[in-house]
Amino acid sequence: MKKYTIILSALVLFVTSCEKESIIGYEEVPAEIKSYVSTNFPQRVVLQAIKSKGHCDEAFEIKLDSNTTLEFNRKNEISEIESDMALPQAVIPINIWEYVTTNYSNNFITDWSRDKHNQEVQLNDGLKLEFNKEGGFLRLDN
Repeated sequence: MKKYTIILSALVLFVTSCEKESIIGYEEVPAEIKSYVSTNFPQRVVLQAIKSKGHCDEAFEIKLDSNTTLEFNRKNEISEIESDMALPQAVIPINIWEYVTTNYSNNFITDWSRDKHNQEVQLNDGLKLEFNKEGGFLRLDN
């Protein structure tokens, strides 16, 4: 039993020691991420850039003023946007934008995220809507 505890402890230590997060200068951020930020959030000020390095990948998080956070995956593609304000139409896939404006015309999108299979938006009233990869509505998500 002691042998398994030691092996498990070593494995946990190895996994957690490989996850590193560091604040970097904005000049160190890849060009495609900087281009995305300047194109879609031209009026916002970059407050902080964070680089996360794991076992197999690295990712970036960009914090903007107005409490907006952008997360980019290892391919430097946007994977999540969180904000207190309405997100620009350009950052939301058109099918999702049209669905929300048609069915929730009194609301606006504050958060958007995607993974391998689905996308999700959160509206200013806290309601979460889930969509498939192509932007087709799936369900309300509580």
